[in-house]
Amino acid sequence: MTDTGNRQSSAGGKTIKSLGVFALAMINIAAVLTLRKFPPMAEYGWSSIGWCMLGAVFFLIPLSLSTAEMATGWPKGGGVYAWVREAFGESWGFFAVWCEWAQNLVWFPTVLSFIASSFAFAINPDLANNGWFLFTVMMTAFWGCTIVNIFGQKVAGKFNNIGVVIGTVIPAFFMIVLGIAYPLLGNTIQIPFSPSALLPQLNFSTLPFVATVVMLFFGMEMAGYHAMETRNPSRDFPRAILLSASFILAVTLACTLAIAFVVPQNNISFSAGIMQAFQVFLDTFHLAWLIGPIAVLITVGALAQLATWMAGPAKGLGAVALRGNLPPVFRYQNRHGSPTAVLLIQGVIGTVISMLFLFVPNASSAYWFLTAMMVQLLCITYFLMFAAVIRLRYTQPQTPRAYRIPGGRTGVWIVSVSGCLACLYTIAMSFLPPTAISHLNIWAYALPMLLGTAALAIPPFIFLKFKRPNWSSPSQDSNGTGTVDQQP
Repeated sequence: MTDTGNRQSSAGGKTIKSLGVFALAMINIAAVLTLRKFPPMAEYGWSSIGWCMLGAVFFLIPLSLSTAEMATGWPKGGGVYAWVREAFGESWGFFAVWCEWAQNLVWFPTVLSFIASSFAFAINPDLANNGWFLFTVMMTAFWGCTIVNIFGQKVAGKFNNIGVVIGTVIPAFFMIVLGIAYPLLGNTIQIPFSPSALLPQLNFSTLPFVATVVMLFFGMEMAGYHAMETRNPSRDFPRAILLSASFILAVTLACTLAIAFVVPQNNISFSAGIMQAFQVFLDTFHLAWLIGPIAVLITVGALAQLATWMAGPAKGLGAVALRGNLPPVFRYQNRHGSPTAVLLIQGVIGTVISMLFLFVPNASSAYWFLTAMMVQLLCITYFLMFAAVIRLRYTQPQTPRAYRIPGGRTGVWIVSVSGCLACLYTIAMSFLPPTAISHLNIWAYALPMLLGTAALAIPPFIFLKFKRPNWSSPSQDSNGTGTVDQQP
């Protein structure tokens, strides 16, 4: 399923120019589109259309346009790191990609637990309460995806493409078809339609939900990390971003409504809402025997998302290491061009955090704190990205860009400020305790989270403070990302 191309030599190894429009679009779809995100939206019924459009206007479109301009103007290894570095210098580029990489570490246990629970549902739902079963599945999935990425983008791309189609696109389209057929066959839907129901209700109780809408579209920059493997970045990136953004928005809206059609709004489970909807649909159409296979497919889709998020930020951190900003061990890559050392380091850390979540008493109570920290770290990265677009229009106006945000500098300001405000708003909302731990006051919830976010974000400045001359790669390649130190 992955586009194939020619191998091109680069300093210290081979770069495989294998990615075209379809492969790049699938990387973004794998990173962003997941059925796990739909149940919280479905709780708002028809107004989820208005909410999604709000998120698209203020975040998805700005992020997509900004990514397209920077990816075509600076198609260098490192993605976010390269773009922010061009605008604000080495330290801020390092900081931006580190925040995106660090959020992965606290996100891994959540997606791994979803993978294990979905797989348990396909075998025996009671296994979802068995810690050792969950841990075994989680570690098999985690290290399996790590190994796939170690074999390079050509292998990982095939895995992601097949995984997205099998595990996300097929179940999503099946749900959409069932959602259309359900009322057409005379069944009563749970959300009666009225024109006023389409409008989002903005009030104090729904303000935190705006942040959830923004989070729907996290990951649209992921294809930018693969600029060095792209055959024609200036042509392929804009097309891939337009294709993936349109597809993600359409599928999100359709699947959200399908869930809302059959599951009462007050009974939607954020963790099991997808399987709730499929259970109702399949029982209605006398296809209950399909619930197990559907659970397996959804597991495969989650694996594709996991593999995509593993690879992107790891490539960015590998590019940082090649610039001499991390100890030499971080820059080791194999003959496939994979950042082997970074993948293994994050694998060890992710394993430890996952073990704590499963086997330390009450460790799962930290879930909400870690989720909020993940959101804050990602919003820091995106804020710097949006700011970089503005600065580069002023500092490097002559740099060729195959795609430019329309409207000149005014258009850039409108797009970037919109994205920055969405990020700041989401950060502010993340300080409000969720319903699950509403017994905590704001300070008891916000202060530990703020300290935790600071602890995760500060290491880049420590590395830069104590960097040593021997950290630098012997030479730099033509893209300014350094020479690869290969492992046998």
